[in-house]
Amino acid sequence: MHAFAELLALLAPPSCAACRRPLAAEAPLLCPACRRALPWLRGPGCPRCGLPRHRRGGCPAAGAAFALAWAPLAYDGVARELVQALKFRGALPVGRLMAAQLAAGLPPALRGADAIVPVPPHRGRRRRRGFDPAGLLAQALAARLELPLVPCLGRGGGRRQVGAGERQRRDPSRLDVRVRGAPPQRALLVDDVHTTGATLDACARALAAAGSRWIAVATYARTL
Repeated sequence: MHAFAELLALLAPPSCAACRRPLAAEAPLLCPACRRALPWLRGPGCPRCGLPRHRRGGCPAAGAAFALAWAPLAYDGVARELVQALKFRGALPVGRLMAAQLAAGLPPALRGADAIVPVPPHRGRRRRRGFDPAGLLAQALAARLELPLVPCLGRGGGRRQVGAGERQRRDPSRLDVRVRGAPPQRALLVDDVHTTGATLDACARALAAAGSRWIAVATYARTL
């Protein structure tokens, strides 16, 4: 197995998941420069929406069905490259790195969940990719937190959110989220990126309608 790994490294040298520069065979997924450039969100921020500060209009999650939202990184620079490497290049080990960073910084207020619930993918997107990025991230995070993974949400015929503007994303007709089976009483909803929060809110509303009493959101990155 060790000889095979050495041969593979010669034929396809490892590269940084963000900038794609060559890495040493024993190096982690990120080069030192990209590790230093990770756009960590420092400070307390808003516990309701996960933003460091509000724009005009106040908290965008004031009426959301989830109680708390948090992300360790801004959706920019290296963090954006990592998300895109997972979603669009199929770099599956990146999901484990993202989960490790999520688990390391998860606030105590979000650690009281009974189970991890992944945000469900759009069905067409899931078929084309052959895997579910949010599901992979949620599975790795559940393992690190030693919590059960409960993939109880499914998407109906709504349109996908990628490429839609903020007003379109918030249109209820775009989202059809359904619960299969019994959801956890206290659910930690997991996705890769928190953008407008429309999909997260739709998922939280479906969970609440099915019996969840408390729902919080953890995403890898937050759009500012």
